[in-house]
Amino acid sequence: MNAPNRFELFVLEDGEKPVEVTEDTKIPNAATFKIVKQDHTLGNMVRAQVLSMPQVLFAGYKVPHPLHPYFLLKIQTDGTMTPQAVLEQACTKLIATISSLEAKFKREFSFKTTEGNVPEDPYGTTGAGAQSWGTGKDYLDF
Repeated sequence: MNAPNRFELFVLEDGEKPVEVTEDTKIPNAATFKIVKQDHTLGNMVRAQVLSMPQVLFAGYKVPHPLHPYFLLKIQTDGTMTPQAVLEQACTKLIATISSLEAKFKREFSFKTTEGNVPEDPYGTTGAGAQSWGTGKDYLDF
């Protein structure tokens, strides 16, 4: 089959750089970043974070071919910041957002495990008897 080995999709080879920058000579304040060993997941998150910054005029990414594990990210700014600085700041904000989401998830998950010892029943019954219809809850209330 034409597909590369799985480990080649995410393990950097010796001397391989994770990010390569190419300055755009035709468009002012623009650069193209080749981010290797990544796919649409990271590409879309970084693009969205870069676009949320007011200094950015354009940001887009593409995966040239599905069998090649890299994507190209193009950023154009208004000139107040360089595309490299914008990408660095966007990645820092993205890491902070993901860390916050992870902390919230862990907190909510810990609440779930510490709630009472009564197991939840998705059908509205508790113990051996069924719940009465007049209580305002039905089998869809979890």
